[in-house]
Amino acid sequence: MKKIIYILFLVLIVGCASSQAQNFKTHKVKQGETIESIAKRYQVNTQDIYGLNPDAKKGIKTNAVLIIPNSKSSNSAPQATIEKELVGFKQHKVKRKETLYSLAKEYDVEEAEIKKHNTFLYANNLRKGDDLKIPVYKKVFTVSKPESTTKIYTVLPKEGKWRIAYKFGITIDQLEALNPDMGEVLNVGDQIHVPNINQKEEKPIDEAYSYYKVLPKEGFYRLKLKLGVEQEQLEILNPGLKESGLKEGMILKIPYNATVGETTNTEQQEIDLTDRIKSSNTKHLVIMLPFQLNKVDADSIQDAKKELTSNPFLSMSMDFHSGALMALDSLKKLGVNLKVDVYDTKNLLSEVSHILNTNEFSDVDAVIGPFMQNNIEKVASELKTYQVPVISPITKNVTLTENVFQSRPSESLLYDKIVDFVKNDSIKQHVIIVSDAKHTKVSDNLKRTFLSASQVFSRKNRKGEDAFYILDQDILGSLKPGKNVVFLESDNPGFVSNVTSKLNSMKNKERNIVLVTTNMNAAFEDDEVSNYHLSHLDFHFPTISKSYNEDDNNSFVKAYEKRYGITPNKVAVRGFDITMDVVLRLVSSEDLYLSVTEAPLTEYVENKFAYKKKFLGGYYNDTVYLVKYQDLKIVEVN
Repeated sequence: MKKIIYILFLVLIVGCASSQAQNFKTHKVKQGETIESIAKRYQVNTQDIYGLNPDAKKGIKTNAVLIIPNSKSSNSAPQATIEKELVGFKQHKVKRKETLYSLAKEYDVEEAEIKKHNTFLYANNLRKGDDLKIPVYKKVFTVSKPESTTKIYTVLPKEGKWRIAYKFGITIDQLEALNPDMGEVLNVGDQIHVPNINQKEEKPIDEAYSYYKVLPKEGFYRLKLKLGVEQEQLEILNPGLKESGLKEGMILKIPYNATVGETTNTEQQEIDLTDRIKSSNTKHLVIMLPFQLNKVDADSIQDAKKELTSNPFLSMSMDFHSGALMALDSLKKLGVNLKVDVYDTKNLLSEVSHILNTNEFSDVDAVIGPFMQNNIEKVASELKTYQVPVISPITKNVTLTENVFQSRPSESLLYDKIVDFVKNDSIKQHVIIVSDAKHTKVSDNLKRTFLSASQVFSRKNRKGEDAFYILDQDILGSLKPGKNVVFLESDNPGFVSNVTSKLNSMKNKERNIVLVTTNMNAAFEDDEVSNYHLSHLDFHFPTISKSYNEDDNNSFVKAYEKRYGITPNKVAVRGFDITMDVVLRLVSSEDLYLSVTEAPLTEYVENKFAYKKKFLGGYYNDTVYLVKYQDLKIVEVN
C-alpha cells in the first residue's frame, strides 16, 4: 500500500513539473536587450516577467537568466511545492568517527537542523558520546496557483496616466500595454490593470514636487541642461534610479519649479485667497513671540512703559501681535473658524522646550514664530514628527528643514532684483557705480556684470581713509548724453547726501540720471538726504516690503488707527500680512504645503509671499518688491 501511495506521489510531482515546464521557459539576456524587447519577443506583458523575476525591476544584465511565461499561460499554471513538517525526534548517541555531515546524510536532514535542536553544537564540536535529538519530518505536498502579476485598480480623483504610472513604478507605455482598451483620459472610478505590488511599495504623489516624463534619448546631462537638476539629486528623489538608469517614458520626481517653460513667481498674478476659502473646519493656530512679560512690573505703569521702550523684544512682539489680532478679526468676518494659542517664549530656549513639553501640538495646523533662529529651529525639530509647518516671521537665516517656511526673502534676492531690472531695461543706457571703500566688493561685483560701467570711489583724506565725498569732476566725465543709471553703494549718510546733491544738479534734458542701489539702508532715509533729490533722480531700490500709501484709504490701516490710536509700523503690518496669509492658505488648500503650488503668489498690505521648496529642505519666500521715489512718494515699479 505504501508503495502505491509513493508511486502516485511521484506521478503527481512529475505531472505538475511537466505542466510547469510547458507553461514557462527561460531566456538568457543578450547585450542591448531590455525587458520591453524581451516581452515583445515572447508576446507577454512586461509585468508578467517582473512578477516572475522581481529583481529585474532594478535592471537586467547581459547573460542573466529570466523566467518567461508562455503567452497563453497567463501565469495561471499551478505550482507544486514540498514542505517539511516537524513531527518528533529520534535519539542518537554519537559514535566514534561520526560527523554532523554523516549524521545529516544518514537521517536525511540538514546540518543546520541538527544544530537548531542541539544548541550546544553552536559553541562546541561534535564529540563521541554526545546525546543528540534528530528531528523527524513529514513531507507535505501542496499544489497552489501562483499569485497574479497584476491586480485591478480603481482610479481616484485627480489621477491621470502619469500619476498612476509613477505610483506603480512603470512607464505610461507599460500602463497602456497592460490596458489595451484604456482611453486617452481616465475618469474617476475607472478600473484598470496595474502591477500587483505591495501597498507599501506604491509611491505617493508629493504635491511639493514636480514630475517629469523622460523623453527618447534623454540622459542625465540633457536633463541637467533642461531642468537644472544634477544626477545625484534625481537619484536621491527617485530611489532605484541609480540601478535602473534612465528609461524612455519613466516618470521622475523633480524639485518644484524645475520644469521647462515654467514662469517665475515675479511673472505670476497675485491670487486673492479670500475668494477661495474651501474649508469650514476649525484650524488650530499657534503664535510664539518673545514678549518677556516676566520682566514687566504689572504694579507700576511707569516701569511697564520704561520696559516697553527699552526692551526691543517686548516692543516688536507687541507690534507683531497687534497686527496679528487685526488679521484674526478680519478672518472671523470672512467666516474662518480658528483656535488660537499665544505663548510667550521669553526668548529662552528652555522656555520653548517647556512650552513644547507641556502642551499638545499634534493637532496644530501651523505655528507662527518664534523670532530668533535657535528657537525656531527647536520648534521645527520637535514638531517635524507631526509635520506641523513652522513659519519664521522676521529672522533672515534659518535652517530650512522640511517643515520650515522662511517668510522673509533673502538679501541676495534683493541684489538680483535691481541688477536684473537694469540689465533688462530696453532703453540704451550707461552705468556708473559710485561707492565708498567699505562697499568695494559690491562695486566690483557690479562691474563684472556691467563690463562697460565706470567706477567712482569716495575721495580719501591724508590718512588714506574715506572722506565720504566726491567732486564734480569725479563723475562728470563718466556721465553721457541719454540715460545714465548710477548705482550708489554706501551706508554713510554724508556720502549719500553728497552724491545725490551732485547728481541732482547734473541732471538735465540731454542727460537723464536714474539713481539705484542694491542695499536700501538707513543712510538714504537720514535727515541729511533730501527726499526731493531722491524723487528727482527717480531713486529705485529693492525691498522685502513696500510702504502702504495713505492715499489708498487702506481698510487695515483705518481699522488699526481706530483700534490703537496710532498708525501701524512695519512690524505690525507684517504681523497682519503673515497671519492673513498663513490662515488663508490653510483654509483654501488641504494644508500649508499644498498651498505652495495652489497659491504660488499672494499679496497683502505691504508684503507678498511666493514660496519655493529648497531641494531636500523647507520653503523660502522667493519674491521681493522693486519701488521708486515718485513725486515725493514711494511707489511700486511694475
